[in-house]
Amino acid sequence: MKSSLRKEITIVFISVMAVAMVLIGVIHFFFFDNYYESDKRKALVQCYEMISSEERDMDSIDKYCTTYNITYMIADSSLDNVQTNIRREDRMITQIFGMIMNKEDKNLNVIFSGDNYQISRFHDQRGDIDQLQLFTYLNSEEYVILESPLQSIAVAASISNRFFIMISLIVIIISAFLIAFITRKLTARVEELSAAADRMANLDFDARYTGGGQDEIGRLGENFNNMSDSLEKAVSQLKSANARLEKDVQEKTEIDEMRREFLSNVSHELKTPIALIQGYAEGLKEMDLDKESQEMYLDVISDEAVKMNRLVMQLMNLEQLESGNDTPDYQCFDLAELISGVLTASKLMIDQAEAEVIFRPEGKVYVWADEFKIEQVVTNYLTNALHHIKGEKKIIIDCSTENGIVTTTVFNTGDPIPEESLDKLWNKFYKVDKARTRSYGGSGIGLSIVKAIMDAHGQQCYARNLQGGTAFSFTLEARETI
Repeated sequence: MKSSLRKEITIVFISVMAVAMVLIGVIHFFFFDNYYESDKRKALVQCYEMISSEERDMDSIDKYCTTYNITYMIADSSLDNVQTNIRREDRMITQIFGMIMNKEDKNLNVIFSGDNYQISRFHDQRGDIDQLQLFTYLNSEEYVILESPLQSIAVAASISNRFFIMISLIVIIISAFLIAFITRKLTARVEELSAAADRMANLDFDARYTGGGQDEIGRLGENFNNMSDSLEKAVSQLKSANARLEKDVQEKTEIDEMRREFLSNVSHELKTPIALIQGYAEGLKEMDLDKESQEMYLDVISDEAVKMNRLVMQLMNLEQLESGNDTPDYQCFDLAELISGVLTASKLMIDQAEAEVIFRPEGKVYVWADEFKIEQVVTNYLTNALHHIKGEKKIIIDCSTENGIVTTTVFNTGDPIPEESLDKLWNKFYKVDKARTRSYGGSGIGLSIVKAIMDAHGQQCYARNLQGGTAFSFTLEARETI
């Protein structure tokens, strides 16, 4: 069961108060009578000192005796001249006479006897009360008797005890509510700290102590917030370092994988032409061929050498682009004019593919880019379209401008590209149909070069399937004029 600090503090406080009240009650019960009698004796002695003073002031003595409920009698040695504050003085005169005659009053219980006075306790039969009495003989001239009643002490003590118990209960109840209220405010800040610590234990470093205060809890809360900030910073640094480490490991893994894949692809791409060159070279060497066959063998060897050279040049070009060594040489030029030039240069390929190319630009299309590299992009897109054209054998080239960006799209009729291959087309040596790609001499490098060029320009290139064919697009920054 979860313990409550507020409950514990309240119980401890009430327990301490209850014990204190009980202890006070016990002391009151056992020692109050003695204290009360001692106080009475002191009052009698004080009154005696006032009477025995050379500057006796009877008005002050009367006031003092009235305040402390003391009766007095001062009589000369002949008992003729008597001063007193009571109406019936015969009992006191009788007592003085008895003391003069050395007659012991059995009712008197001497509790103190000094050089100048004695204090006794006796029971007054007429009033049925206990009294304290001080008797003295001043300067052999005056007799003094001082008396103070003790009759009310037992009743007063009983009433006082009951009153004390009642007040104690009321005080304990009121104090319980007060301490519950005070501890609630005190423990609220502790509970806030506890809740914040629980959140921090779950790595929630947004947890903050907001209770304030300049006491120990306030300082603890401030230190908690500082610790939270330090931990958040440390964990953030660890996460960043871990993320960088994971990224480095991932990049290393990807680089190793790319290296293995690259070597595998290059080996595969070079394997066929090398095998053909080797086979036809051995045929020329070992076989007795006529001139026409020799020329055919030599043409094959030459074609395969050209393909290998083209592959090597493309790989070198791609490596320069990806490493950032071949940065774009920006200039403003007319993209429509560039596309028209590429179409003119590729007229023989277009005719051989029996393709219909549609490109109707609406005026000049100025862009900000590297003209030579964009020509490579357009050429690769057009070549790719010619190699995959089918059906109506149409190629449609379009340039559209929106929000300062020119989007160029090359669409060709033919079979759609599998959706799972659309994002992989830009990877080196990736081929959707490897057999068909080999038939027209493709290496799987062209679109990778396009991607590297567009990345160097900070622009986009993408492919998508449309109704009746596929479309390849790239974007460039538009300019209004040269």
